[in-house]
This record gives sequence, C-alpha cells and structure tokens, in this order.
Amino acid sequence: MVGCVVLAAGASSRFGSPKQRLLLEPVLARVRRSSVDEVVVVLGAHGVETSAHTVRCPEWERGPGASLRCGLQALPAETEAAVVVLGDGPNLAPEAIDRVLAAWRSTGAEIVAATYGGVRLHPLLIARAQWPAVPDEGLRTRDAVLVPCDDLGPPGDVDFADEIPETLMRPKPPTAES
Repeated sequence: MVGCVVLAAGASSRFGSPKQRLLLEPVLARVRRSSVDEVVVVLGAHGVETSAHTVRCPEWERGPGASLRCGLQALPAETEAAVVVLGDGPNLAPEAIDRVLAAWRSTGAEIVAATYGGVRLHPLLIARAQWPAVPDEGLRTRDAVLVPCDDLGPPGDVDFADEIPETLMRPKPPTAES
C-alpha cells in the first residue's frame, strides 16, 4: 500500500489569506488520478474543509518535516511508502506521481524525487524505513533517486495570488444539478 501526504499546513502569509481554500481540491483531484491508495492532508495554520482525510499538525511552524511526520503517522500501518506533494502545486501531474512510484518499485530506493529541467521538486516518495529520520527542514538535502518529469511540467508552487493558474479562477460551468 502506498499513501500520499499532501502538505497544506502553512500560514500563507505571502498570499494574504488561506490559499489552501483555492488550491487544495484541484491538487487532490490530481492526486486521486494517480495510483496511490490513501490520501492524508496535513493542516496547521488554517482549518480548511476538504474532501480528504485531514490531520492537524500542532508543530507545523517547525518546518515541512514536522508536518510530514504528522501526515506519515496518520497513514495506515500497512503503508509501505508515502508520496509527498504540496497543497499549493496546482499543476501537479498524476503521471509524475506514478513515475516516482514506478521508480521506487523498480529500484527499492528509500527516497525518490521528480525532477523538472534537472531541478528536484515534488512529488517525492519516502519508504517507511526512512519515516523516523525525517528532519524538521524536510527531505530536500537527503539523497534520492531522481526521476525526470520534464515532459510533464513542474507542479507549481503558488505563493502569491497573482500566481494562481487562470483555469482555477474561471467560474465553473453550470451542471445539471445547479
């Protein structure tokens, strides 16, 4: 079983309001199109309604690693590995998650990360054996098997309101229920 931890605990101070309210559901929709089995969203500074299981991390201010540890603890005991994505990466490609998973399955590496143009970004995967060793600052400095995802485009990292993709700002067309 492979879980996914969506990190959405930050204060959104540069954004000016809880960006999770706008960005989290589109990210979750993309995660659900991948082959992960379970999804946990880690919240911290803001309570946000979401369609996924959530856990509040009381130590979110310590850093992304603290939030990641909260999410990992919330996954079922039979979870072998966890994919990690950011709740403010609205361009996340489900195929990038699946590539990282495939690389983990074929190599057995304990940490696997996607790269875009040679830059290491999300998603990344951490095998259960490494969960206790997650530092407060996160996994960026830890060695990883790198998986090129150049053709998919980076997931994005929205820090300011003017960085939100236009497609998220358009009104949704009416449905048969509305």
